[in-house]
Amino acid sequence: MKTKKLWWALVLGVAVSLSPALSAQVQTAAPPVVPGARPVTVEHIKVHGQSLEGNLEGDAVDREVIVFLPPSYAKDKHRRYPVLYALHGYSIGAEQWTQEIHVPQTIEGAFAEGANEMIVVLPDSKTVHNGSMYSSSVTTGDFERFISHDLVAYIDAHYRTIPDRMSRGLVGHSMGGYGAARIGMKHPDVFGSLYIMSPCCLSARPAGPANPDLEKTLEAVKTPADSDKLPFFVRAQLATAAAWSPDPKNPPLYLDLPTKNGVAQPDVLAKWAANAPLAFVDQYIGNLKQYRAIAMDVGDQDGTRVDEGALHDVLDKYGIPNSFEIYPGTHTSAVADRFQNHVMKFFSQNLCFKEGCR
Repeated sequence: MKTKKLWWALVLGVAVSLSPALSAQVQTAAPPVVPGARPVTVEHIKVHGQSLEGNLEGDAVDREVIVFLPPSYAKDKHRRYPVLYALHGYSIGAEQWTQEIHVPQTIEGAFAEGANEMIVVLPDSKTVHNGSMYSSSVTTGDFERFISHDLVAYIDAHYRTIPDRMSRGLVGHSMGGYGAARIGMKHPDVFGSLYIMSPCCLSARPAGPANPDLEKTLEAVKTPADSDKLPFFVRAQLATAAAWSPDPKNPPLYLDLPTKNGVAQPDVLAKWAANAPLAFVDQYIGNLKQYRAIAMDVGDQDGTRVDEGALHDVLDKYGIPNSFEIYPGTHTSAVADRFQNHVMKFFSQNLCFKEGCR
């Protein structure tokens, strides 16, 4: 079992010690309630993802989205607001993400402590295999474009937003941190400030030792119901393959795995490596320089800190201003406190709160 966990941890770019935290991401501590905090309005909506149409594994095209409107939104009918898009991690959806970061409490607390009011949007990107990786794939659909185009267009059309990149922020944690890094590097035309929290999967990983039992387990998966029964790391393998090595000619799962008959598949491993931000960041330096602000954080007991530190070093090497903080905590223990007292504050300071910002 230890060998299996090690293999999957390498695949996902997450240390073995994180496996308990990752499989129970909603177990987080809430910061104290701020006295006098005013309530936000919570709306549960569905957004059609044109970019997700025709995906081969049958993931929902109409996606659940949770929108948090600031206290003044209902009364100040002519006021427009910046928008923060917050991406959840692997194995949870938008509803569980609200529990992990304890919203709306943390949003209300941030406003009560002086953060400028903004709209906060939590999209659901959970798939058949528990996570989209916020990537572009014929198997899962183009979740990268869904976030950066379909969702943003819908929110701008249906809410009083400031429809400008300088008034849009992007943040994510774990798989969502990977999504924030990936989407952020490619879409500076959409977002103006970026916050990356404990991102998984930043670097390319080897296939690890052969594991025939694991291969048999994966080969036995023929339906979503079969996938539901798999252990955390086994299912994560399928999610990663669906996102990064899709294969429209390989039903019923329409994906290729990095090993076959105990032998590493170089072409699949190359595809996975091509989706590692530390491998492609050098191609997007010009894009990253367009951001008004970039921040990253990670717990000192979080195995993702090594790769995140490497990303920070790359940005420093190219002279891209960014902040990088290692705080006391595990992968998930402080994420709600960080969201209220650091993430919201960061975007309050760096988003544009009036029209026409440049």
